[in-house]
Amino acid sequence: MRELVQTVAEPVRRYLHRRTDAATADDVLGDVLLVCWRRLDEVPDDPLPWAIVVARNSLANARRAERRRTRLVGKIIAIDPPASAAPDATSDAAGDATGAAAARLQAALARLRRDDAELLRLWAWEELSSPQLAVVLGISANAAAIRLHRAKARLKAELRKDDESTGHEKHEEGSTDDRR
Repeated sequence: MRELVQTVAEPVRRYLHRRTDAATADDVLGDVLLVCWRRLDEVPDDPLPWAIVVARNSLANARRAERRRTRLVGKIIAIDPPASAAPDATSDAAGDATGAAAARLQAALARLRRDDAELLRLWAWEELSSPQLAVVLGISANAAAIRLHRAKARLKAELRKDDESTGHEKHEEGSTDDRR
């Protein structure tokens, strides 16, 4: 069990911290390790993709629970509204190029289908190979490679849309278009 924890704990922690707040990530990581301990006999030879599947399912459960809590709070507020508070006047200035590029990438990922965005995150952030992606997604390695290729193409297209919307014209070398 100790070896399993050493193998999966940090990658699963990174996976979760990229998808939710720190407190929820830590709670879900605890749930994942508990599932690993309870199902130790079912853990495959390559435990990371299996553990990420457990983490995805546990995170989905945590998000459903959070939505239920939010709806309950909404109902309580509708019945007994709190006194109004002054709006928070904090603002952050992230004007560097890295922040802008990251924001552009996040926006492009947000415009993709949820499955494509998750596949790209698993590939880029978690550094999973096609066979590992296949285990996480419950598909063949070939299908995972094809989906990854298509998701990359869709992301590239979304990023190009951003370039076009900034007003920058791209000129291809050797262009034969002479409409004057």
